[in-house]
Amino acid sequence: MTSGTPHAERKYRTATAFQRRIANPVLRRLPFQTALETTGRVSGLPRRTPVGGRRVGASFWLVSEFGERSQYIRNIKADPRVRVRLRGRWHTGTAHLLPDDDPVARLRTLPRFNSAAVRAFGAGLLTVRVDLDD
Repeated sequence: MTSGTPHAERKYRTATAFQRRIANPVLRRLPFQTALETTGRVSGLPRRTPVGGRRVGASFWLVSEFGERSQYIRNIKADPRVRVRLRGRWHTGTAHLLPDDDPVARLRTLPRFNSAAVRAFGAGLLTVRVDLDD
């Protein structure tokens, strides 16, 4: 699946290389960084990804910057049971992909700093709602 233009593809490859090699290994270890834990669709192992988003009642909302190209979105499609680390505490829940939601409007409701990467690098945005069990 490609994004269409050579510029968009280069942007995607640059952003994912930076995230994979630098940002994610550091951020996912910070105890108060919000993180999404999915189950690897091939390995079956837990996969943690730093995310920006906001809890609203019993749900956690986020926007995936590369939509269905994101590995954690592919993992959610295979198994929607996830965990979200909020303020250092893990919560279990079920993730729902919402392609009909307006991700740009949704981003305006999320914390500006936490969603900075999505705003900066995003292409093919996709809204995700996690219904928390607790």
